[in-house]
Amino acid sequence: MTSALSAFGNSLHDGTRTLPFVRRRRTFYLISIIVLLVLGTIGALRGPSLGIEFTGGSEFQISGVQDADQTIARDVVRERVPTNEPKITVLGQDTLRVQTEQLDSAQTNALAQELASGYGVDTSAVSTSFVGPVWSGDITQKMLRGVVVFLVLVALTMALYFRNLKASIAAMLALLHDMVFTIAVYLVVGFEITPATVIGFLTILGYSLYDTIVVFDKVRENTEGLLDQERLTFAEQVERAANQTLVRSINTSVVALLPVGSILAIGAFVLGAGTLKDISLALFVGMIAGTYSSILLAPGILVDLRRGEPLIAAHARRVLADRDGRDPEPEPVVHETTDDDADAPDSAELDDDEPEDEAPTPAESTAHRTGAPRTRTQPRRTPRRRRNAPRRGQP
Repeated sequence: MTSALSAFGNSLHDGTRTLPFVRRRRTFYLISIIVLLVLGTIGALRGPSLGIEFTGGSEFQISGVQDADQTIARDVVRERVPTNEPKITVLGQDTLRVQTEQLDSAQTNALAQELASGYGVDTSAVSTSFVGPVWSGDITQKMLRGVVVFLVLVALTMALYFRNLKASIAAMLALLHDMVFTIAVYLVVGFEITPATVIGFLTILGYSLYDTIVVFDKVRENTEGLLDQERLTFAEQVERAANQTLVRSINTSVVALLPVGSILAIGAFVLGAGTLKDISLALFVGMIAGTYSSILLAPGILVDLRRGEPLIAAHARRVLADRDGRDPEPEPVVHETTDDDADAPDSAELDDDEPEDEAPTPAESTAHRTGAPRTRTQPRRTPRRRRNAPRRGQP
């Protein structure tokens, strides 16, 4: 298995085998659009599950319970605060987390005692916390500001590194795909969005950009002397770079996904909801999306953005024309004036009796109408007079 994968990677690197990542780029565009539309629609119907850090409210954690039945906590909250629908989550095997809307001190103490009584634990086993709306709004604004600043700085850095703005735009479009895909999956799964989710989200932004930069760096290496060779076009060189970095991207992703997947499984199925679960889901989904976009989307976007550049388009025409065995389209020829042309007399200086071009013969006219080739007879011209020779009628 290892030897087969190594031989496959070598064949991709030396060009003996090529996967059509760029040639089939519109197919990958369509697949991504369909997946994003489906996941986005489902996620929009479900709605986001924002954590208490973003919505504000009161939180109760009941530890050491014998029966982690959520119905008990729901009935207690509905009886004490009828207008409040609680959000209840099981943490591990013997801990429950109950989140409600904002409660005052008296309501919080009374509800904590009733929760302890309902689960048969001591009052000290119920911990309470409160998040105000001002703090939650402030953390939300800082999160959005941090994401925007990160994206702007990264876009400028990539434009300077590659010395090409279109490469930066292609990488940012691929990154936008990863962001939307991760958010859509998170909404579909229904995990709570917490500050840990934001940390994981920012982490996968960096991972996705790193993978795309590796591919684009190989593109820059392959296209460094593009105009000096007539063998491969710009699109073919970009596709070659994507093939050469494919195995590396897969190996890097697998190595990263194994521990993240383990953390996700432990956090979701063993420990229950918590920081591990929130951050690991964002990392797991984002890494998969980043690997997909860096190989299947970003190279194609780069080709579409740069295919209209005059030098790249002219080079592609020359390569394809040479490959088809035909001459490329001729370049326009600019006539240069020589000294002989400057000394040549105008038509007015020629003799009046100088014969004009002979009319075409009937055979030539027939050949012209039928489309057959004909031979044009060059007219005879009298020798050009010297400038010092006197004209006819002059002394």
